[in-house]
Amino acid sequence: MINAAYFNASIAEFLAANNDEILGALTRRHGFSLEHQQKHAWSAQIVFLKSIFPGNLSGQVFFEFSIPRMGKRVDLVLVISGVIFLVEFKVGAQHFERSGIEQVHDYALDLKNFHSGSHELPIVPVLVCTNAQFSELPELVWAEDSVAEPVGVAPVNLLPLIHQVLLDRSDAEPIDPRGWATSGYQPTPSIIEAALALYRQHDVREISRSDAGAQNLAQTTDCIQAIIEGAKANRRKAICFVTGVPGAGKTLAGLNIATARAEVHVDEHAVFLSGNGPLVDVLREALARDQSVRDGISKKDAHRKVASFVQNIHHFRDTELSAIKPPVNHVVVFDEAQRAWNLEQASKFMQQKRGLLEFNMSEPAFLISVMDRHEDWCVVVCLVGGGQEINTGEAGLTEWLIVLKEQFPDWLVHVSPRVDDADYLWAEEARQALVESRVVRDEALHLAVSLRSFRAEALSDFVGHVVENKPEFARMAFAGIAEKYPVVLVRDLEIARNWVRLRARGSERYGLLASSGGYRLRPESVWVKAKIDAPVWFLNERSDVRSSFYLEEVATEFDVQGLELDWAVICWDGDFRHGDGEWQHFSFRGTSWQRMNASQRQIYLKNAYRVLLTRARQGMAIFIPRGNVNDSTRQPSLYDKTFEYLQRCGLREFVG
Repeated sequence: MINAAYFNASIAEFLAANNDEILGALTRRHGFSLEHQQKHAWSAQIVFLKSIFPGNLSGQVFFEFSIPRMGKRVDLVLVISGVIFLVEFKVGAQHFERSGIEQVHDYALDLKNFHSGSHELPIVPVLVCTNAQFSELPELVWAEDSVAEPVGVAPVNLLPLIHQVLLDRSDAEPIDPRGWATSGYQPTPSIIEAALALYRQHDVREISRSDAGAQNLAQTTDCIQAIIEGAKANRRKAICFVTGVPGAGKTLAGLNIATARAEVHVDEHAVFLSGNGPLVDVLREALARDQSVRDGISKKDAHRKVASFVQNIHHFRDTELSAIKPPVNHVVVFDEAQRAWNLEQASKFMQQKRGLLEFNMSEPAFLISVMDRHEDWCVVVCLVGGGQEINTGEAGLTEWLIVLKEQFPDWLVHVSPRVDDADYLWAEEARQALVESRVVRDEALHLAVSLRSFRAEALSDFVGHVVENKPEFARMAFAGIAEKYPVVLVRDLEIARNWVRLRARGSERYGLLASSGGYRLRPESVWVKAKIDAPVWFLNERSDVRSSFYLEEVATEFDVQGLELDWAVICWDGDFRHGDGEWQHFSFRGTSWQRMNASQRQIYLKNAYRVLLTRARQGMAIFIPRGNVNDSTRQPSLYDKTFEYLQRCGLREFVG
């Protein structure tokens, strides 16, 4: 990590060094064409710091210190005595804009959460506007994790601020700068951050965790790469199924494979396909916005450039309906393959929406048949989430295995050892397909640790026990995560909103979530039938009333599957209610709740809540309405029993 900075030296060495030599070191490490504005900014920072640092000040300076998860660098890190100062300069600025304050706050939180040497240290994020006027020194407010609230200061206030902090934290143990810098960085990027980093051709190893306790995404990538190379060398057709708990990084692994193959093996035309419309829309919009800013092009042109990076699987399917030749793609990655349609749903759609009256195949059968047109070789990578089927006609892993067994006996099949779990397979016939000699099991194809919630790797276990009606197991699982991953029960929606607002720091995103069947949340001003604009909801700033930050528009399981927030308010309605010692399943029709008897629909509803409860990376408030004795569809007992069950799972009520 010592080389993560473009330039680092003790303060004494920095003061003695020639300004041009420092600038030259920064320029060489930058490695890209530099604008004059950047060189001017560095020169100004060097001159300014030399003008304020006294000769007897001990510490270390790090210019352009890397924040890999965010794909950015903080202008300056000062390690002085027992405190870490993160300093971001806005050259020529007079006013402390919110965006700048959030930026340096994000850097501080990133170090605190993901940089091993910073976990226990006090960190002070500082924004310096070079044209700001002298003012009173701001009073520092420290959070429980010893990250100070970000402050903005004029240049003349920076050294007095440092002295004030060192006085306040005089009891802090001195920091060894080299040991701190080389302590290790173990980030857990969001899927949007990961897509941006991979699109900029960063290695997955730069942006993912590397600690022994977390499953190394690189191992999964290497395993799939070996499968592809083997199929290519032996002119075989192969399919591999990557399983994993919610948030384990399956999509990240798939994106990494697609980008790595596309960059090095252009002739393979590797492509990442997803049937998750909101995910595709959000990733494309994020990539387009980023490229538009970086390359100085219109967002329309940027959208055209990123279109081939993430594609909608339905467009791929429709393109191949009338084709006879094999597709140009030799490697395809199917995200959320468990959501592919079964025979009934696919045939119904094709006949009614596409006019193909003789279509009689499930989506897995059709998609494999398309790739089977290749005369030489091809590889299909299926990313499969356990217990993630949430919509009518979603076939799950079962359909893929049955189709391979009955229709494609020559394909090699690589699976994770976990595909036997009940969350992945429903039919005994599919399990029988796994005993064939062509089936190879590899532990590297299972991602066992949730990266979405870096604070609570056991979150998926807790949620699984909750929705499977195992309160005692849920209580034990929650006891192991409660300190790091707060979950509270709330009976007042405004209290829940305030709870997440107060806990979110920097640009951490929060939002309102509810089941698509939660129709009787409407009296609480939560209307699930109002469709969100996913890219706007997930990407726009807090000043936009359509964004998740406003906590007005609600996203359902269909909007958020595969995506994530930092904090969430989960609104729980009477569709999935607890009573008589078990979960009860209902749908709201007309003016009343109707019991849901079909086992498949019950699975979809349970999985909808599983998806909602695993979207937040840092914590969540679960809002259970109190109901209304004068409303037969919202009787208090309907909600109270669910509330009491969640209390038995270990959760406590928060009353504000």
